Amino acid sequence: MPGPTHHVVLLRFRAGATAEEIENVGTAIRGLAGAIAGVEDVRWGAGSSPEGLEHGYTHGFVMRFRDDAARDAYLPHPLHRPVAETIGRLCEDVLVFDISS
Repeated sequence: MPGPTHHVVLLRFRAGATAEEIENVGTAIRGLAGAIAGVEDVRWGAGSSPEGLEHGYTHGFVMRFRDDAARDAYLPHPLHRPVAETIGRLCEDVLVFDISS
């Protein structure tokens, strides 16, 4: 039986992104957990590592899906699309890395 899929996303916001815009992105991302079937948990926040290896990524989130199928259904979901578009507009770079158990 397949295990959960972890969707790791790192964000490098554009210089002009305001604190309010960044906060709104976090609110929208956290809201997806209760709105889309198969999204089991979301963790969002600013980087806090003392290692200094962030390479300019300032914020990120980890989304846990029930399995790969739930992740695959999430990507084109109509509630996900506007959040992804906002991230695309506000960020100069986005790194996505999925881990399937």
